[in-house]
Amino acid sequence: MGSGKRGLLTAALTVVCAVTVLAAPGTAFAAPAPPPAPEATAGPARTPLPDSELEKVRAKLDKLYHDAAVATDAYNAAEEKAKRQSAEIAELTRRIDQGQRRLDRLTDQAGATARDQYRTGGLSSSAQFLLSDDPGRFLDGAGRMLQGQRAATGLMSDMARTQRELRQYADDAAAQGKRLESRRRAEAAAKKKIEQQIDAAEKLRSRLEKKEKERLEQLEREAARKAQTAWLDTGVLKDSPGQASTRGEKAVRFATAQLGKPYVWGAEGPDSFDCSGLTSQAWEAAGHAVPRTSQEQWKQLRHVDVADMRPGDLVVYFADASHVALYIGDGRIIHAPRPGRTVTVAGAGSMPILGVVRPDA
Repeated sequence: MGSGKRGLLTAALTVVCAVTVLAAPGTAFAAPAPPPAPEATAGPARTPLPDSELEKVRAKLDKLYHDAAVATDAYNAAEEKAKRQSAEIAELTRRIDQGQRRLDRLTDQAGATARDQYRTGGLSSSAQFLLSDDPGRFLDGAGRMLQGQRAATGLMSDMARTQRELRQYADDAAAQGKRLESRRRAEAAAKKKIEQQIDAAEKLRSRLEKKEKERLEQLEREAARKAQTAWLDTGVLKDSPGQASTRGEKAVRFATAQLGKPYVWGAEGPDSFDCSGLTSQAWEAAGHAVPRTSQEQWKQLRHVDVADMRPGDLVVYFADASHVALYIGDGRIIHAPRPGRTVTVAGAGSMPILGVVRPDA
C-alpha cells in the first residue's frame, strides 16, 4: 500500500474513532462555537459603465481587432511567399544536385581522355592512326580524329555550361534564401503585432464586469443590426440575381459546414479559420484556387457590383480590405469574425463594404 493510501486510511480511522467516542453514551462535550462572522473586505459595488462609455470601449475593441486583422493579413502574405520561396529553394537545390552529378561525370570523362593521352605519350589512338603508313588506316584514323576533336570540344563545352548553370543556381538559391529570411522576419513582426493587439483587447474586456460585458455584446449586436437594416433599406439587393454558379454552391456548402468552428489567426482549417482562410478554403473545396489573403483576393479577383452579387461571391470589408466573407444570399454572409468568436452567419451590410469579387468570373 502506498504512503498516500496509508495516510488516507489513518485519517479515516481517526474520524471513525472520534465519531465513536462522541456517540458513546454518557460522553459529554461542548457545543461548537458559531463561526466568526466574515469581515467585510469588499468595497461598495462599482457603478456599471453607461452606454456612452461602453460605446467607447466597443470602438477601442474594434480598432484593436481591426489592427490585428491587418497584421494577420501581413502574416498570411509573408507565410505564402515564404512557402513559395522554400519550394523554389528546394527546386534549385535539386537542380544543383543534378548539375553537380553531371559535372562529376563530365570530369570523369575528361580525366579518362587525359589518362589515355598520357598512356600513348600524348597522342590519342586516333592520332596514332594518322601516323600509320597504311592509307586505309590513315583515312580511318582521320575520321576518328575528327570525331575525337568534336567529342573533346563538346565535352569541354558541356563542362563549362554545367559550371555556369551551377554558379547561377547557387546565386539564385542564395538570393532566395535572403528573401526567405526577410519574409520570416516579416512574419515574426506581424505575429508579434497580432499578439499585442489581441492581448490588449483581452485585457480591456477583462476589466469589465459581467453585466457590462453582456451589455457590450448587446450594443455590438444592435450596431450590426442597425447597419444591416440601413444597407438593406437602400434597395441594393432589389434586383440581385441571387443564382449561384455550380462552384459557388460548393463554396457555400463548404463554408456552411464550418459554422461554429473557432476563429484563429493564420488558420485555414480544418478545425479553425481566420477570415481569408475560410474563403480561400471554401473556393479550394469548390475546385477553384484563390489568393490566401483578403487583400490579394481584392486585388486579383474580378470586381462585380454589389447589386449583382450572387452566392459564392466574396464580400470585402473596410478601406484596407482587411476582412472578407462569403456571400450566401438573402443579404447574408458566412465569415470568421475575430478572436474569441466562431464562424457564423451575419448580415452582409453589418460592416463597411469595400466591394465584391467573384472568384469564378
